[in-house]
Amino acid sequence: MAEIRAGPVPYIYVCTRMRVRKSKLLPREEYMRMLNMGLAEITRFVGESQYKREVDELATSFRGIDLIETALSWNLAKEYQNIQKITPGTLKDLTRAYLRRWDIQNVLTIIRGKLHGEKKGKIREVLVPAGELDRVFLDRLLEEPTPERVIEALKGKGIYPILSRMTEGGVREELLPKVENELYKQFYADLIAYAHSGIKGGRQFLDYITLDIDITNIRTVFRIRADTSVSDIAGVLISGGTIPPQALQRVFQIKDTNEFIDALVPLIKVRPLRELLERLREEKSLREIEIELIKVQLAEMETMSKLHPFSIHPILAYLEMKKYEIFNLRALARGKESGLAPERIRGYLVV
Repeated sequence: MAEIRAGPVPYIYVCTRMRVRKSKLLPREEYMRMLNMGLAEITRFVGESQYKREVDELATSFRGIDLIETALSWNLAKEYQNIQKITPGTLKDLTRAYLRRWDIQNVLTIIRGKLHGEKKGKIREVLVPAGELDRVFLDRLLEEPTPERVIEALKGKGIYPILSRMTEGGVREELLPKVENELYKQFYADLIAYAHSGIKGGRQFLDYITLDIDITNIRTVFRIRADTSVSDIAGVLISGGTIPPQALQRVFQIKDTNEFIDALVPLIKVRPLRELLERLREEKSLREIEIELIKVQLAEMETMSKLHPFSIHPILAYLEMKKYEIFNLRALARGKESGLAPERIRGYLVV
Protein backbone atom coordinates (compact mmCIF):
# COMPACT_ATOMS: atom_id res chain seq x y z
CA MET A 1 0.00 0.00 0.00
CA ALA A 2 1.39 3.40 -0.97
CA GLU A 3 1.98 5.74 1.93
CA ILE A 4 -0.24 8.82 2.04
CA ARG A 5 1.57 12.14 1.87
CA ALA A 6 1.20 14.70 4.62
CA GLY A 7 -1.11 17.69 4.21
CA PRO A 8 -4.57 18.87 5.27
CA VAL A 9 -6.57 16.47 3.10
CA PRO A 10 -4.66 13.28 4.11
CA TYR A 11 -4.90 14.30 7.79
CA ILE A 12 -8.68 14.68 7.46
CA TYR A 13 -8.85 11.36 5.62
CA VAL A 14 -6.95 9.31 8.19
CA CYS A 15 -8.71 10.87 11.20
CA THR A 16 -12.06 10.19 9.54
CA ARG A 17 -10.96 6.58 9.03
CA MET A 18 -10.23 6.34 12.75
CA ARG A 19 -13.76 7.47 13.59
CA VAL A 20 -15.19 4.85 11.21
CA ARG A 21 -13.03 2.15 12.81
CA LYS A 22 -14.07 3.28 16.27
CA SER A 23 -17.74 2.99 15.33
CA LYS A 24 -17.17 -0.71 14.57
CA LEU A 25 -15.85 -1.56 18.03
CA LEU A 26 -18.08 -3.81 20.10
CA PRO A 27 -20.69 -1.94 22.16
CA ARG A 28 -21.27 -2.60 25.85
CA GLU A 29 -24.43 -4.62 25.09
CA GLU A 30 -22.45 -7.25 23.19
CA TYR A 31 -20.15 -7.84 26.15
CA MET A 32 -23.15 -8.20 28.46
CA ARG A 33 -24.59 -10.76 26.02
CA MET A 34 -21.32 -12.70 25.91
CA LEU A 35 -21.29 -12.97 29.69
CA ASN A 36 -24.09 -15.51 29.30
CA MET A 37 -22.34 -17.51 26.56
CA GLY A 38 -20.07 -20.52 26.89
CA LEU A 39 -16.52 -20.59 25.51
CA ALA A 40 -17.65 -22.35 22.31
CA GLU A 41 -20.31 -19.69 21.72
CA ILE A 42 -17.83 -16.88 22.33
CA THR A 43 -15.40 -18.52 19.89
CA ARG A 44 -18.16 -18.71 17.29
CA PHE A 45 -19.18 -15.09 17.94
CA VAL A 46 -15.59 -13.89 17.54
CA GLY A 47 -15.24 -15.98 14.36
CA GLU A 48 -18.26 -14.27 12.82
CA SER A 49 -17.10 -10.74 13.68
CA GLN A 50 -14.26 -8.53 12.43
CA TYR A 51 -11.89 -11.24 13.68
CA LYS A 52 -13.21 -13.78 11.17
CA ARG A 53 -10.13 -13.73 8.89
CA GLU A 54 -7.73 -14.50 11.75
CA VAL A 55 -10.00 -17.19 13.22
CA ASP A 56 -10.37 -18.87 9.83
CA GLU A 57 -6.60 -18.77 9.20
CA LEU A 58 -5.78 -20.26 12.59
CA ALA A 59 -8.66 -22.73 13.03
CA THR A 60 -6.68 -25.65 11.59
CA SER A 61 -3.85 -25.16 14.13
CA PHE A 62 -5.61 -23.99 17.29
CA ARG A 63 -8.72 -24.77 19.31
CA GLY A 64 -10.69 -23.13 22.12
CA ILE A 65 -8.89 -20.55 24.22
CA ASP A 66 -5.66 -20.89 22.18
CA LEU A 67 -7.56 -20.06 18.99
CA ILE A 68 -9.12 -16.94 20.51
CA GLU A 69 -5.85 -15.77 22.12
CA THR A 70 -3.85 -16.08 18.92
CA ALA A 71 -6.55 -14.65 16.64
CA LEU A 72 -6.95 -11.60 18.87
CA SER A 73 -3.18 -10.98 19.01
CA TRP A 74 -2.86 -11.33 15.23
CA ASN A 75 -5.79 -9.01 14.60
CA LEU A 76 -4.47 -6.31 16.95
CA ALA A 77 -1.00 -6.42 15.40
CA LYS A 78 -2.39 -6.27 11.85
CA GLU A 79 -4.68 -3.38 12.76
CA TYR A 80 -1.87 -1.38 14.31
CA GLN A 81 0.39 -2.10 11.32
CA ASN A 82 -2.35 -1.06 8.88
CA ILE A 83 -2.91 2.19 10.75
CA GLN A 84 0.78 3.01 10.47
CA LYS A 85 0.58 2.40 6.70
CA ILE A 86 -2.30 4.82 6.13
CA THR A 87 -1.14 7.51 8.58
CA PRO A 88 0.62 10.45 6.87
CA GLY A 89 3.60 12.60 7.74
CA THR A 90 4.35 13.45 11.34
CA LEU A 91 1.19 11.64 12.49
CA LYS A 92 2.91 8.44 11.36
CA ASP A 93 6.08 9.35 13.27
CA LEU A 94 4.12 10.06 16.46
CA THR A 95 2.09 6.88 16.08
CA ARG A 96 5.21 4.77 15.60
CA ALA A 97 6.87 6.36 18.62
CA TYR A 98 3.85 5.59 20.79
CA LEU A 99 3.53 1.99 19.57
CA ARG A 100 7.09 1.20 20.64
CA ARG A 101 5.62 0.49 24.06
CA TRP A 102 4.69 -2.91 22.58
CA ASP A 103 8.39 -3.69 22.17
CA ILE A 104 8.74 -3.52 25.96
CA GLN A 105 5.71 -5.74 26.53
CA ASN A 106 6.72 -8.29 23.90
CA VAL A 107 10.33 -8.59 25.04
CA LEU A 108 9.38 -8.93 28.70
CA THR A 109 6.76 -11.54 27.77
CA ILE A 110 9.44 -13.57 25.96
CA ILE A 111 11.92 -13.20 28.83
CA ARG A 112 9.34 -14.26 31.43
CA GLY A 113 8.25 -17.15 29.23
CA LYS A 114 11.83 -18.38 28.88
CA LEU A 115 12.39 -17.97 32.61
CA HIS A 116 9.39 -20.16 33.40
CA GLY A 117 10.05 -22.75 30.71
CA GLU A 118 7.00 -21.93 28.59
CA LYS A 119 6.76 -23.41 25.11
CA LYS A 120 7.54 -21.07 22.22
CA GLY A 121 4.06 -21.49 20.80
CA LYS A 122 2.38 -20.42 24.03
CA ILE A 123 4.55 -17.32 24.27
CA ARG A 124 3.94 -16.44 20.61
CA GLU A 125 0.15 -16.53 21.12
CA VAL A 126 0.13 -13.36 23.20
CA LEU A 127 2.78 -11.32 21.37
CA VAL A 128 1.59 -8.21 19.51
CA PRO A 129 4.29 -7.18 16.98
CA ALA A 130 3.08 -3.59 16.62
CA GLY A 131 6.25 -1.68 17.51
CA GLU A 132 9.73 -1.50 16.01
CA LEU A 133 10.35 -5.22 16.60
CA ASP A 134 8.37 -7.06 13.92
CA ARG A 135 7.10 -10.65 13.94
CA VAL A 136 10.23 -12.00 12.19
CA PHE A 137 12.52 -10.43 14.80
CA LEU A 138 10.34 -11.62 17.69
CA ASP A 139 10.39 -15.13 16.26
CA ARG A 140 14.20 -14.99 16.28
CA LEU A 141 14.10 -14.00 19.95
CA LEU A 142 11.81 -16.95 20.66
CA GLU A 143 14.47 -19.27 19.24
CA GLU A 144 17.02 -18.12 21.80
CA PRO A 145 17.47 -20.77 24.52
CA THR A 146 17.73 -18.53 27.60
CA PRO A 147 16.56 -15.11 28.83
CA GLU A 148 20.18 -13.92 28.80
CA ARG A 149 20.54 -14.89 25.13
CA VAL A 150 17.29 -13.07 24.34
CA ILE A 151 18.74 -9.89 25.83
CA GLU A 152 22.03 -10.28 23.93
CA ALA A 153 20.06 -10.66 20.69
CA LEU A 154 18.64 -7.16 21.32
CA LYS A 155 22.02 -5.42 20.96
CA GLY A 156 21.58 -2.27 18.91
CA LYS A 157 17.92 -1.85 19.92
CA GLY A 158 16.72 1.00 22.11
CA ILE A 159 15.74 -1.19 25.04
CA TYR A 160 19.03 -3.10 25.18
CA PRO A 161 21.12 -0.78 27.42
CA ILE A 162 18.67 -0.91 30.35
CA LEU A 163 18.06 -4.64 29.97
CA SER A 164 21.78 -5.38 29.80
CA ARG A 165 22.75 -3.13 32.70
CA MET A 166 20.05 -4.35 35.06
CA THR A 167 20.56 -8.06 34.38
CA GLU A 168 24.37 -8.21 34.44
CA GLY A 169 24.29 -10.93 37.10
CA GLY A 170 21.68 -12.97 35.24
CA VAL A 171 17.92 -12.72 34.76
CA ARG A 172 15.92 -13.37 37.92
CA GLU A 173 12.18 -13.07 38.49
CA GLU A 174 12.55 -10.53 41.28
CA LEU A 175 14.50 -8.20 38.96
CA LEU A 176 11.89 -8.03 36.22
CA PRO A 177 9.43 -5.56 37.86
CA LYS A 178 12.33 -3.11 38.36
CA VAL A 179 13.54 -3.65 34.80
CA GLU A 180 10.03 -3.10 33.47
CA ASN A 181 9.65 0.09 35.48
CA GLU A 182 12.95 1.50 34.18
CA LEU A 183 12.06 0.63 30.59
CA TYR A 184 8.75 2.46 30.80
CA LYS A 185 10.34 5.46 32.51
CA GLN A 186 12.79 5.69 29.62
CA PHE A 187 9.96 5.16 27.10
CA TYR A 188 7.98 8.10 28.48
CA ALA A 189 11.08 10.29 28.75
CA ASP A 190 11.79 9.62 25.06
CA LEU A 191 8.18 10.48 24.11
CA ILE A 192 8.29 13.74 26.04
CA ALA A 193 11.61 14.70 24.41
CA TYR A 194 10.13 13.86 21.01
CA ALA A 195 7.02 15.96 21.69
CA HIS A 196 9.28 18.91 22.63
CA SER A 197 11.53 18.45 19.57
CA GLY A 198 9.50 20.84 17.41
CA ILE A 199 7.67 18.08 15.52
CA LYS A 200 4.31 19.15 14.11
CA GLY A 201 1.52 17.99 16.43
CA GLY A 202 3.90 17.66 19.36
CA ARG A 203 1.73 19.81 21.63
CA GLN A 204 -1.32 17.55 21.21
CA PHE A 205 0.88 14.48 21.57
CA LEU A 206 2.30 15.83 24.83
CA ASP A 207 -1.23 16.48 26.17
CA TYR A 208 -1.99 12.79 25.90
CA ILE A 209 1.38 11.60 27.19
CA THR A 210 1.02 13.71 30.35
CA LEU A 211 -2.50 12.32 30.89
CA ASP A 212 -1.18 8.79 30.43
CA ILE A 213 1.63 9.39 32.93
CA ASP A 214 -0.75 10.89 35.51
CA ILE A 215 -3.18 7.96 35.24
CA THR A 216 -0.32 5.45 35.38
CA ASN A 217 1.16 7.08 38.48
CA ILE A 218 -2.21 7.25 40.25
CA ARG A 219 -2.80 3.56 39.49
CA THR A 220 0.65 2.83 40.90
CA VAL A 221 -0.12 4.77 44.10
CA PHE A 222 -3.35 2.83 44.67
CA ARG A 223 -1.69 -0.49 43.84
CA ILE A 224 1.19 0.04 46.24
CA ARG A 225 -1.07 1.43 48.99
CA ALA A 226 -2.68 -2.01 48.97
CA ASP A 227 0.73 -3.45 49.90
CA THR A 228 1.37 -2.26 53.46
CA SER A 229 4.99 -3.46 53.35
CA VAL A 230 6.01 -0.68 50.92
CA SER A 231 6.82 2.74 52.38
CA ASP A 232 8.58 4.50 49.50
CA ILE A 233 7.32 4.82 45.92
CA ALA A 234 9.70 7.48 44.62
CA GLY A 235 11.60 4.97 42.49
CA VAL A 236 8.55 3.65 40.62
CA LEU A 237 6.81 6.91 39.70
CA ILE A 238 7.19 8.29 36.18
CA SER A 239 8.27 11.90 35.68
CA GLY A 240 6.65 14.19 33.13
CA GLY A 241 3.00 14.27 34.16
CA THR A 242 1.11 17.25 35.55
CA ILE A 243 1.41 15.83 39.09
CA PRO A 244 4.97 16.02 40.47
CA PRO A 245 6.19 12.61 41.72
CA GLN A 246 7.29 14.28 44.95
CA ALA A 247 3.71 15.37 45.64
CA LEU A 248 2.41 11.85 45.00
CA GLN A 249 5.08 10.48 47.33
CA ARG A 250 3.84 12.82 50.09
CA VAL A 251 0.15 11.90 49.75
CA PHE A 252 1.04 8.21 49.49
CA GLN A 253 2.24 8.35 53.11
CA ILE A 254 -1.26 9.32 54.36
CA LYS A 255 -2.90 6.21 55.79
CA ASP A 256 -6.50 7.36 56.23
CA THR A 257 -8.42 6.98 52.94
CA ASN A 258 -10.45 10.18 53.25
CA GLU A 259 -7.41 12.24 54.17
CA PHE A 260 -5.50 10.63 51.29
CA ILE A 261 -8.25 11.58 48.81
CA ASP A 262 -8.45 15.09 50.30
CA ALA A 263 -4.73 15.57 49.66
CA LEU A 264 -4.74 13.94 46.20
CA VAL A 265 -7.74 15.69 44.60
CA PRO A 266 -6.20 19.23 44.56
CA LEU A 267 -3.21 17.85 42.63
CA ILE A 268 -5.45 16.73 39.76
CA LYS A 269 -6.22 19.05 36.82
CA VAL A 270 -8.64 16.77 34.93
CA ARG A 271 -12.14 17.28 36.35
CA PRO A 272 -13.54 13.78 35.60
CA LEU A 273 -10.52 12.31 37.35
CA ARG A 274 -11.11 14.49 40.41
CA GLU A 275 -14.76 13.38 40.41
CA LEU A 276 -13.72 9.75 40.20
CA LEU A 277 -11.36 10.12 43.14
CA GLU A 278 -14.21 11.52 45.23
CA ARG A 279 -16.18 8.34 44.48
CA LEU A 280 -13.24 6.22 45.56
CA ARG A 281 -13.81 7.22 49.17
CA GLU A 282 -16.14 4.24 49.20
CA GLU A 283 -14.56 0.83 49.70
CA LYS A 284 -13.54 -0.58 46.31
CA SER A 285 -11.22 -3.36 45.25
CA LEU A 286 -7.95 -2.52 43.54
CA ARG A 287 -9.30 -4.07 40.35
CA GLU A 288 -12.39 -1.84 40.43
CA ILE A 289 -10.21 1.23 40.97
CA GLU A 290 -7.96 0.35 38.03
CA ILE A 291 -10.94 -0.25 35.72
CA GLU A 292 -12.47 3.09 36.70
CA LEU A 293 -9.19 4.90 36.03
CA ILE A 294 -8.92 3.29 32.59
CA LYS A 295 -12.48 4.36 31.77
CA VAL A 296 -11.72 7.96 32.74
CA GLN A 297 -8.59 7.87 30.59
CA LEU A 298 -10.49 6.58 27.56
CA ALA A 299 -13.23 9.19 28.07
CA GLU A 300 -10.63 11.96 28.24
CA MET A 301 -9.00 10.67 25.04
CA GLU A 302 -12.40 10.80 23.35
CA THR A 303 -12.83 14.41 24.51
CA MET A 304 -9.37 15.30 23.20
CA SER A 305 -10.15 13.71 19.82
CA LYS A 306 -13.30 15.84 19.53
CA LEU A 307 -11.47 19.04 20.47
CA HIS A 308 -8.69 18.26 17.96
CA PRO A 309 -10.42 16.11 15.30
CA PHE A 310 -7.55 16.27 12.77
CA SER A 311 -4.59 15.61 15.04
CA ILE A 312 -2.85 12.66 16.69
CA HIS A 313 -5.69 12.41 19.24
CA PRO A 314 -8.25 10.43 17.14
CA ILE A 315 -5.50 7.96 16.26
CA LEU A 316 -4.33 7.46 19.85
CA ALA A 317 -7.93 7.21 21.06
CA TYR A 318 -8.68 4.44 18.59
CA LEU A 319 -5.43 2.59 19.36
CA GLU A 320 -6.33 2.48 23.05
CA MET A 321 -10.00 1.60 22.53
CA LYS A 322 -9.05 -1.23 20.18
CA LYS A 323 -6.53 -2.49 22.75
CA TYR A 324 -9.22 -2.67 25.41
CA GLU A 325 -11.62 -4.46 23.07
CA ILE A 326 -8.97 -7.17 22.81
CA PHE A 327 -8.48 -7.00 26.58
CA ASN A 328 -12.22 -7.50 27.16
CA LEU A 329 -12.53 -10.43 24.76
CA ARG A 330 -9.55 -12.14 26.35
CA ALA A 331 -11.01 -11.60 29.82
CA LEU A 332 -14.29 -13.15 28.69
CA ALA A 333 -12.62 -16.16 27.07
CA ARG A 334 -10.23 -16.79 29.98
CA GLY A 335 -13.01 -16.33 32.52
CA LYS A 336 -15.25 -18.83 30.75
CA GLU A 337 -12.43 -21.33 30.41
CA SER A 338 -11.75 -21.02 34.15
CA GLY A 339 -15.42 -21.46 35.01
CA LEU A 340 -15.82 -18.05 36.63
CA ALA A 341 -19.32 -16.71 37.29
CA PRO A 342 -20.55 -14.02 34.84
CA GLU A 343 -20.57 -11.35 37.56
CA ARG A 344 -16.95 -12.15 38.44
CA ILE A 345 -15.92 -11.85 34.79
CA ARG A 346 -17.91 -8.60 34.50
CA GLY A 347 -15.58 -7.10 37.10
CA TYR A 348 -12.63 -7.47 34.71
CA LEU A 349 -14.24 -5.74 31.72
CA VAL A 350 -13.54 -2.15 30.69
CA VAL A 351 -17.07 -1.16 29.62
